[in-house]
Amino acid sequence: MGCCCNCFWFTRKSKQPSAKFGINNNLSQELLLDEDIEDDGSYDGDVTNISSGDDNEVQIHANRSEDILKWRAENDMICRQFPVKETHKVVRTKDENGNKMINEYVREYKIGSGSYGKVVLYQSSVDGKHYAIKVFHKSHLLKVRVAASETAMTDVLREVLIMKTVEHPNIVNLIEVIDDPESDQFYMVLEYVEGKWVCEGTGPICGLGEETARRYLRDIVSGLMYLHDHNIVHGDIKPDNLLVTRHGMVKIGDFSVSQAFEDDNDELRRSPGTPVFTAPECCLGLTYRGRAADTWAVGVTLYCMILGEYPFLGDTLPDTYDKIVNNPLVLPDNLNLQVKNLLEGLLCKDPELRLTLGDVAKHSWFIGNDGPIPEYLCWCKRKTLEREDLDGSNILA
Repeated sequence: MGCCCNCFWFTRKSKQPSAKFGINNNLSQELLLDEDIEDDGSYDGDVTNISSGDDNEVQIHANRSEDILKWRAENDMICRQFPVKETHKVVRTKDENGNKMINEYVREYKIGSGSYGKVVLYQSSVDGKHYAIKVFHKSHLLKVRVAASETAMTDVLREVLIMKTVEHPNIVNLIEVIDDPESDQFYMVLEYVEGKWVCEGTGPICGLGEETARRYLRDIVSGLMYLHDHNIVHGDIKPDNLLVTRHGMVKIGDFSVSQAFEDDNDELRRSPGTPVFTAPECCLGLTYRGRAADTWAVGVTLYCMILGEYPFLGDTLPDTYDKIVNNPLVLPDNLNLQVKNLLEGLLCKDPELRLTLGDVAKHSWFIGNDGPIPEYLCWCKRKTLEREDLDGSNILA
C-alpha cells in the first residue's frame, strides 16, 4: 500500500493483520495485530516493522517530548489533584467464582483493542468500581519499531507520562500504572466510561443532529483546549477516541500518539493518526503544527457528527490523501448557515487561515443558548490562586 506522507504501519510475518477502522469501518493508518493474547500470558510473535519519513526527525521530537514531560514531573508541574498510583508488583489470583484477578481487579471481559494492546473491563474488589485496563506485553512493544531508535514501548511510556500530568472533566482519567519489573505485562488502569463512542450506531445517511453534535463539540473543544493550553497535542482526535458517558458527557481518550511541547513550538513530522482525519499539511511529507492538525480533526469529527459521513474519502489510502489535499469541501445546500460557516473555518486547508479552538469557542453556533464554555482550572492553578487570595476569602469556594 502506498503512502504520500510520513505515516507508518506494522505487518506480521506469520499471518495477515487486520485493519483497525474508524467509524463505519473505513480506512485507518495503523494495522493491528489481531492475536488475542491472555492478560497473564506472554507475547512471542514475530513482527516486521515498516516506517517511513525521517526517522532522525521523529526521534528528535519523541526525545524532546519525553524530556519535557520528565522535567514537568521533576519540577512539581503535575496538574492533578490526586497523583496517579504506581504499583510495581503484580499478583495473579482468582476470586471465589474462578474469575481471574490482577491485584485487586477482577476480570470481566475484553472491551476493545488498541494499537499496541487490548482493553479489558475489570472491577475493583476494594471500591466496587469498574475500570478499563489497557494490557500491554513489554516483549511485544520492544519488538515493534516505529523509528530508527524508537519502539512502541516509547510511545506507551510517553502516553503514561502525558496522562500523569493532566486532569479534566472531558479527558479520560488515568488511575494507576502497574509495572512489575519481573513480569512481561504492563497495565494502565483507566477511568471506565460506561457509554459509547461519539458516532457509535450512526449510519452513512444521517448524523447525530445539530443539538447533540453541538453538545458533544463543546466537550471536545473544552478538553482539547485544556490540552493545548498545557502544550500537549493529542494527534488522533476522531469519534472512536471520544467516549460518551451515560450522562452524555464526552471524554477524550487514547493518548498513544500524543506529544508534549515547550511553549508554542508544536512542530511535528511524524503523522501517525487516522487517515480520514489527517490534515492536508500532514499529507505532504513536511513539518506541520500539531495544534492546527488537531483542530482539522475536530472539523472532520464535527462533519461526521452532523452529516454521518467523511468529508474526504477515497478508494485507496493515496486517493484519500489526494482528496484531503486537493478536493474542495462540499456541504449540502440546506445545511444550517452557521454550521456551514464553522465547518468551512475548521476544514480550511491552509493551517494559517484555519480557525483556532479559541475561535471555535466564540462561534455563535458553538455558544448557542448555553453560553461560553467554562474555564477549567488545573490543580496547580487552583492552588496558586488560593495562595494569592490573601484577604481570607476563598475565590474558588
